[in-house]
Amino acid sequence: MSAMERSMSHHPAPIEPFSGFGLGLRRTHYEDFLKSDVPVDFVEVISENYMVEGGRQLRILEQVREKLPVILHGVSMSIGSANGLDPDHLDKLKRIERRIDPLWVSDHLCWTRTSAHNSHDLLPLPLTEEALQAVCTNIDRAQEALGRAMLFENPSSYLTFPEDELTEWEFLTEMTRRTGCYLLLDVNNIYVSARNHGFSAEEYLDGLPLDRVRQIHLAGHEPATPERDVIIDTHDREIADGVWDLYARALAMLPQPVAIMIERDERIPPLAELLTELDRARGIAGKALVGA
Repeated sequence: MSAMERSMSHHPAPIEPFSGFGLGLRRTHYEDFLKSDVPVDFVEVISENYMVEGGRQLRILEQVREKLPVILHGVSMSIGSANGLDPDHLDKLKRIERRIDPLWVSDHLCWTRTSAHNSHDLLPLPLTEEALQAVCTNIDRAQEALGRAMLFENPSSYLTFPEDELTEWEFLTEMTRRTGCYLLLDVNNIYVSARNHGFSAEEYLDGLPLDRVRQIHLAGHEPATPERDVIIDTHDREIADGVWDLYARALAMLPQPVAIMIERDERIPPLAELLTELDRARGIAGKALVGA
């Protein structure tokens, strides 16, 4: 039996669907979550911000966890790294995972570091069989270390590689098949990449294994300008109408309920504004359910 066949025969336990609406927990809103019952079903946090032994942030997260399910969402696992995964990062992630008992653990389909340098950026991968094999090997290692399946988020991108052999949706499909991982479907990222590269966002959705989706991200982006013909995933403004439309289409196609949340990382508004936007997400989901 080949290494790839052994990997596919030892998939981790499945992640059951979870239906709900949530927000990213950011410092700006700590007191809101501590002092009141915020009308959300879960929160998501950036894993690396809490991969420490103690301190105020970790104590606050534990207090919030007493009220709500928590998702750990990483930004620096570097699952596409040709050098493999950082064992220290995995150890720290495993400790916070054991401490918080999250709903699930997620990261990004990207690479962030070499053996000597961490870029702290979510860098794109060539969509090749060689890159796919490296990604799957790293996912297998991460899931084995955590003892659970993970979710991986589709990237937003601004360039492609001449050596690409697969579409992004083909890459993601094969990645889930080989490793048993699940997908975090970032609808804004699909919209951004489709506009930047000229492919069909609808064809992207049609090509995904939608039964593997467990979560949706919604976020804002910076539109193109006369000086710059690309749009940029910024998480610093309201969700665009085109992203809402694509979200509605995705919901109509999904065969199971999912966790839906809004990401805002810059120019973070008062909590009430984000909750109003989350209500719009609820309303669209309700109409999609009726239509189904």
